[in-house]
Amino acid sequence: MQIDVITLFPDFFQSPLQCSLLGKALAKGIATVNLINPRDFTTDKHHQVDDIPYGGGVGMVLKPEPIFAAVESLPILEPREIILLSPQGETLNQELLRDFAFNYQQLVLICGHYEGIDERVQNIITREVSLGDFVLTCGEIPALTLINGIVRLLPGTIGKPESIISDSFEDGLLDYPHYTRPPVFRGWEVPLVLRSGNHKEIAKWRYQKQLEATEKKRPDLMAKYQYQVKD
Repeated sequence: MQIDVITLFPDFFQSPLQCSLLGKALAKGIATVNLINPRDFTTDKHHQVDDIPYGGGVGMVLKPEPIFAAVESLPILEPREIILLSPQGETLNQELLRDFAFNYQQLVLICGHYEGIDERVQNIITREVSLGDFVLTCGEIPALTLINGIVRLLPGTIGKPESIISDSFEDGLLDYPHYTRPPVFRGWEVPLVLRSGNHKEIAKWRYQKQLEATEKKRPDLMAKYQYQVKD
């Protein structure tokens, strides 16, 4: 998979893209991340990428020309999505990450800044994605989140692929509790069933704990899960 990031601040990504499993996956070529700065596509001596908004208002707006030029400079790998990271987009979730990871060869991520991007950029956008109902200082943070969530799903990134299956949200439920040694810590004991060696009972216990956690913490997910199970 190729991920192209249109960003005014390429340095923002340098350390995160080299660390941990994400860095190892990119080093192995499981995915490729290219950082493209719109300033490189400006034609004025000041490399201006923003301007004052028509109609007045506070703040600056990203100009359309550098964004269009940056996107149009990229080779096209189909199928692809051109994604604007925006608080107005659909909320990122595990289902959307799976869609991106397994159904696309190329993702072009456009990181917003300032008061927003000239509306005419919408003519090349195929999707808008948000982390939630809040506003950040830049689109690089959700872009990095998107990259991390997608690349970890790609074959070869996680050493034990079966571990992904039991993650929160993969089956519509939150994850079950995890324990490791010592068996007793400050009076808190690891449940006996997990030390029993009875894998059938362990599976039953974990599933029950998933149901309990989802019902308590995310009743909206629980309602959705129950509806799907009923169908």
